[in-house]
Amino acid sequence: MSLSDRVLTGDRKAIAIDPSYITKSGKNTPWIGYFWSGAAGQAKRGLEILGVGLIDVDNKDCINLQAVQTPDRQTLESRDANLIDWYLLVLKSMREKLHRASRHVVADAYFAKNNFVTGLQEMKFDLVSRFRDDAALYYPTLQKPTGKKGRPKLYDGKIDMANLDTTRVQKINIDNGDLYTLIAYSKSLKQMVRLVIWYSKDGKNLKLFFSTNPEMSGKDVIEFYRTRFQIEFCFRDAKGFTGLMQSQARDVAKLSFNFNASLTSVNLAKVLARERGIPFSMASCKTMIHNAYLLERFICVSGIKPNRRLNDKLVKELIEFAASAA
Repeated sequence: MSLSDRVLTGDRKAIAIDPSYITKSGKNTPWIGYFWSGAAGQAKRGLEILGVGLIDVDNKDCINLQAVQTPDRQTLESRDANLIDWYLLVLKSMREKLHRASRHVVADAYFAKNNFVTGLQEMKFDLVSRFRDDAALYYPTLQKPTGKKGRPKLYDGKIDMANLDTTRVQKINIDNGDLYTLIAYSKSLKQMVRLVIWYSKDGKNLKLFFSTNPEMSGKDVIEFYRTRFQIEFCFRDAKGFTGLMQSQARDVAKLSFNFNASLTSVNLAKVLARERGIPFSMASCKTMIHNAYLLERFICVSGIKPNRRLNDKLVKELIEFAASAA
């Protein structure tokens, strides 16, 4: 959280959650099992971590807060729980600290489930996510309360995505398609949501984004969801440069230390780049650190004490050698 104060300076922030598959083999690794791999498009044997990050919607950036390993199916069944229960438990354990940062949780379409939304709302969080393209959504009723007995009418007809009622929606101008927003009733979530409908320029594709807070603007919904991908970039950098998948430990605590140390290294690199006023690139950061270490080693072994004032420009050029290209 203290690192996020130094990097995430925008006004709009949200909690991003995303499970990530970790390659792992062996029979004695704790909680090893079959988990979904987005890159492979199938369930693969290995480990999974749930990453919880804080995203800056205004500056399109993310600081990872914590990574928690997911138990395998047999362990969850022995506890009479499922994956959604586990993800909610992780968020509940961090609830007080997360509340100080944001009340919005951003997640992909897997989390657009009634039990997950209900659990979040019990913890005083709103969800920003995406529906399936065939989700059952309805226009809210325009009928005023009659005062008669019985439950009042909640919604009118089902929303036909191919023929929107333009009198009930508001259009938002964006650069790569058409965007419409309205308050709608979700049959699966059993509540009113702020719905945002995106159509591609040719009108052949659509995506349904939503927030469980109907008062949220349609522009905020789409921008919050798009910024969610910043947490996936944290995983990418950690897997490629800081050894997220290289631990050979066979202990839950040791694996947890490796996961969080790896992601924290990416956080520190972002702080370094931000405070030095340079564009963030994990490849460039690693190249500069390697060059600095190598140069220091040459100076140490040579036994010559250089004049740093005279050689400052040359030292800077050597440290940044190949960093820009990376």
